[in-house]
Amino acid sequence: MLIRIVRMTFQEDQLEAFEQIFDLSKHRIRAFPGCQHLELLRDLDNPAVRITYSYWVSAAALDAYRQSDLFRSTWAATKKLFADKPLAFSSERIEQVAGGQ
Repeated sequence: MLIRIVRMTFQEDQLEAFEQIFDLSKHRIRAFPGCQHLELLRDLDNPAVRITYSYWVSAAALDAYRQSDLFRSTWAATKKLFADKPLAFSSERIEQVAGGQ
């Protein structure tokens, strides 16, 4: 499994526009073959930052999504709203620690 984290800093007056884009595409992204999980997070230290957190069955599945019309159209609309370059990370879980009692 691949974990993908994308940190995006938006122009503050464009946050609502981004959230509308996300709202319109989130179910299609989540239903894309290979996507197992999708979350949108807000950075508590910077109100202009949003983070997507997703699980993919493989790097190939993520690459297929990134080559899709869905990604291209969503990303084209989203990147116009940025105040800074986005940061993206692909990770692999080494260990998950279960909660206490």
